[in-house]
Order: sequence, then C-alpha cells, then structure tokens
Amino acid sequence: MDSWNFICCFFQIEGIQTMQINKTIVKEFILVGFSLYPDIQILLSVIFCCLYLLTLMGNLIIMGLTWVDRALHTPMYIFLSVLSFSETCYTLSIIPKMLADILTENRSISVIGCGLQMYFFLGLGGTNCIILTLMGYDRFLAICNPLRYSLLMTNIVCGQLVASAWAAGFFISLIETALIFGDFFCSPNLVKHFFCHMRAVVRLSCLDSSLIEFIVTLISVSGLLGTFLLIILTYVFILSTVLRIPSAEGKQKAFSTCASHLTVVIIHFGFASIVYLKPEASWGDDTLIAVPYTVITPFLSPLIFSLRNKDMKNAFRKVVGKIII
Repeated sequence: MDSWNFICCFFQIEGIQTMQINKTIVKEFILVGFSLYPDIQILLSVIFCCLYLLTLMGNLIIMGLTWVDRALHTPMYIFLSVLSFSETCYTLSIIPKMLADILTENRSISVIGCGLQMYFFLGLGGTNCIILTLMGYDRFLAICNPLRYSLLMTNIVCGQLVASAWAAGFFISLIETALIFGDFFCSPNLVKHFFCHMRAVVRLSCLDSSLIEFIVTLISVSGLLGTFLLIILTYVFILSTVLRIPSAEGKQKAFSTCASHLTVVIIHFGFASIVYLKPEASWGDDTLIAVPYTVITPFLSPLIFSLRNKDMKNAFRKVVGKIII
C-alpha cells in the first residue's frame, strides 16, 4: 500500500510539474489590430493621422480660447475646456501607439504598459461621460433656475464638480483594471484589438475569466447607462421649461445653448453603446467597431462645439484680429 501511494503521489507531482511547464506566463502582448487588413493599412494610417492632428488642433483651440477670452470664463465653457483636455489625453493614450503599430511589424506591448494604457483609457472615458453629464446639469440650472444659477453654479462649485468627475472616473477605472490584471496571463498572447481593450485582454487570463469579464462589463455598462439616463432626465426638465416660454425667440435661444451638447451626447453614447451592448464578436470584428468611439467621436466633439457656438466663433475672431493687427 505504501508503494502504491508513493507511485500515485509521484505521478500527481509529475502531472503538476508538466502542467506548470506547459503553461507559459505571458510578459507581453501582441496587438493584432489592423494586421487583419493588410491591404488598407497605409490608407488607414493616413486617415487616422489626419483625424488625430485635427482633433488635437480643435481641442487646443477650445482650451486656448477659454483661457484667453474672459467672456468664456463661465462654468459652461470651463466644463467644455476640461472636456477638451480630457479628450486630448484620451486620444493620446490610444492613437499614437495604434499608428506606430500600423506602420511597423512590432505590435508588442508589455503587460505593465497594457495595464497602464487600459487604466488611462477607462479612466478618461469615464471622466468624459461624467463631464458630459455635468454639462447637462449646468444647462438645466441655467434654463430651469436662471435666477439662482449664479449662486448654485459658482467657479468653486464648478471646480469641485470637475475634480469629482476625474476622481470618480479613475477610481472606477482602478477597480476594473485591478480585477483584470489581478491574475497571470497565459499564451497565446494575441490581443484581438488595436489597443488593450478590457474584454480582449481579460480573455487571456490563465483562469476562467467569464466572471471577471461579466463584472467589468457590468460596471462599464452601468456607468454608461447611468450617466446617459441622468442627461436624458435633465433634458426632460429642460424641454418642459422651454415649452412654457411664450416667445418663439426665447425658445430658440434656449434650445441653441443645448444643441451642441445634445449632439455630442448622442454621438458619444451612441458609438459607445454599440461596443458595450453588442453581442459577442467574432475574431477581428471589435477592431473596426471600436474606431468610431476612439477616433471619430473625439474628432467630431471639438468640431461641433466650435462651429455651432457663437461665443467660440466670436472669441476666435478676436484672437485672429489681434494677431493680424
């Protein structure tokens, strides 16, 4: 009996050692990304590079005008400036690496680098959602409580709300990233995306990742739908207030202050919902689906806020006039 127990223990130990040898712990990932589309990689790199430069230019113009023109030192434009800064950092965490991967054969990223990219991407994405919600709340106070607006939305309150948005966005991101990177990752180390998307990375976990994937997806969807529903609720109150304005000119003026924000909200949450609420994707499908909310939405946002805003256009004319003179 002792001999038999020894033999059994021997084979169990050998089996564990063999399993450990066969399980290769990953130290870096390969971002598959647009390598699935080799025929259009050069064209994509040119398009993405142009959109990225225009996005940077648009956001820098908004931040610069808000800083220079005192007429824009109001909560609405402070929120807009913060949104522009957040979106600049948001694109910076993804697009430069994506462009480098398209133009080179080396598409690797370390596990630590992947974790940092995911942390900043999720944190900045969450911050953008909260800031858009705060912008809706600001318009709600301005239209529904115009007499108390200056008392309720001071610069101090505005700063506190902005700080809370950043803190909440990165706190949620820390939880999600910690859940995903709390375990080792095993080969194959191919991330089916052009950046470290949480769903694509969590599936490479050595253990069963279905529970963690469900939790982080639930957190993201809850945050997305929660902020969107709050914005919709503010606009329900705004609409009911605007409809009670007797003059058509007053109604138009009230709606004009919300048009740009509402347009960006629809684009932002619409593209994001496609990614997080869609069914399971097959190999490579997520790559193209993610382009709208990582590249196109940040490009359209400053364009909409600048072209559809009279104050921004007037401030731009002032600055250009001073430069020419």
